[in-house]
Amino acid sequence: MAENILEMRGVTKYFPGVLALYDVNFKVKKGTVHALMGENGAGKSTLMKCLFGIYKMDAGAISLDGRECRFNSASDAIKAGVSMIHQELSNVPERSVAQNLWLGREPLNKLHLINHKKMKQDTTTLLKGLNYHFDPDARMASLSISQQQGCEIARAVSYNASIVVMDEPTSSLTENEVYHLFQIINELKAKGVAIIYITHKMEEIFKIADNVTVMRDGKVVGSFPVNELNNDKLISLMVGRDLTHRFPPVQSEIGDVCLEVKDLTAENTRSFKNVSFQLRKGEILGIGGLVGAQRTELVEAIFGIRGISKGEILIHGKPLKNMTPKGAIDSGISLVTEDRRSSGIFPLLNITVNTTIASLKRYTGKIGFLDQKTLERIAASHNEQLHTRTPSMNTLIQNLSGGNQQKVILSRWLMTQPEILIMDEPTRGIDVGAKYEIYTIMAELVKQGKAIIMVSSEMPELVGMSHRILILCEGQLTGTLNKEDISQEAIMRYATKFSSKL
Repeated sequence: MAENILEMRGVTKYFPGVLALYDVNFKVKKGTVHALMGENGAGKSTLMKCLFGIYKMDAGAISLDGRECRFNSASDAIKAGVSMIHQELSNVPERSVAQNLWLGREPLNKLHLINHKKMKQDTTTLLKGLNYHFDPDARMASLSISQQQGCEIARAVSYNASIVVMDEPTSSLTENEVYHLFQIINELKAKGVAIIYITHKMEEIFKIADNVTVMRDGKVVGSFPVNELNNDKLISLMVGRDLTHRFPPVQSEIGDVCLEVKDLTAENTRSFKNVSFQLRKGEILGIGGLVGAQRTELVEAIFGIRGISKGEILIHGKPLKNMTPKGAIDSGISLVTEDRRSSGIFPLLNITVNTTIASLKRYTGKIGFLDQKTLERIAASHNEQLHTRTPSMNTLIQNLSGGNQQKVILSRWLMTQPEILIMDEPTRGIDVGAKYEIYTIMAELVKQGKAIIMVSSEMPELVGMSHRILILCEGQLTGTLNKEDISQEAIMRYATKFSSKL
């Protein structure tokens, strides 16, 4: 039997007003994949950040290969053989792939200057060995989210660590890219590397993990060989209750057309073109497709973030003239963006500010002063209605779990009193319990007569929550499925209709 390469004993961590971890014990064996599961806020990422030296433990001990150690920084952890792929992308957008991969450890020449030629060669060798096809000189911001995730994976592997922590590594990956990652993981296992794998995607656990540890409310519920668990038991351990239904019933009355898109074509000729559809009150309209289908680009154009070369957007039959985010908000449209960290939250601001930031004009008096007390009261009310878990409204949003951050963003847009809510990957990086809460909020909103456009890469989510689904492939609308026609197979047929791979 493999020996333990990692032991964490009695780990406890406090944040202001929050006991994030309490007396946590966690063991990992060499050459295994150990899944760390739990709802958002259960303490998984906090435990790994204690391991990686980002957070200082208030109590507890860590042993690597039988030797007790304590890391005061990520650099200490890396030197000891621990690397980590973080849940949120942490690259430098305006630097190249090579510069991002070797940031802080660039190869130097005899004059102690950066050896750019060697850095590029090392990058090419690393990426080729992992079967990634990125240009080492490409600017990181020019890559897709999934390609940026691939670079994060490559960087973690490049340290030749004995333990690799993977926190939601597949949140932005396609099915083929997930399969590719699993090949990399199996190669690392064969070399004796231990993988600590955090994910909310149940199916991945049973494909890749050897052992599973479940956390709830900052404590370990138990550790199990994966073959002793099934989907229902795992969910029950995570949420502390049986979750027999993944999706709430969506019982809303479908009303008149509130949004119409006619022949919308992007300024970028390689993006979406000639897209037309209608959205009705009380409807959840799903938008499906594979990575690269231009789903995000389409909804960002509707919100005024991206330019269009032709076509029009009509609200209640009247053309939307002011094609800017402000014009969209004034017309009753809001957008929950795909990437919480880069375009959703203001991490160093508190929950009240994050909630009210899009509604300040509504609460500004005639002489230009904000009605701060009303803002705070309404922000607190919205977050209370959405059951946002936080010590106080003054807590920095970066200290909340992903699911609670998403609720704050939803509260922000609900404060603008939108008629149309666009949600791009609304449950990405959110656990099964928090997902159900988000779905329940969506169901309640359409019951009130609001309309939702939901972009999702998760097939069950599209099938379980949509009244209708539009499917894009390579920027073109290839199919529309009504409720009675929706199935994962039908979505995939349309999603690959124009694919050059078929």
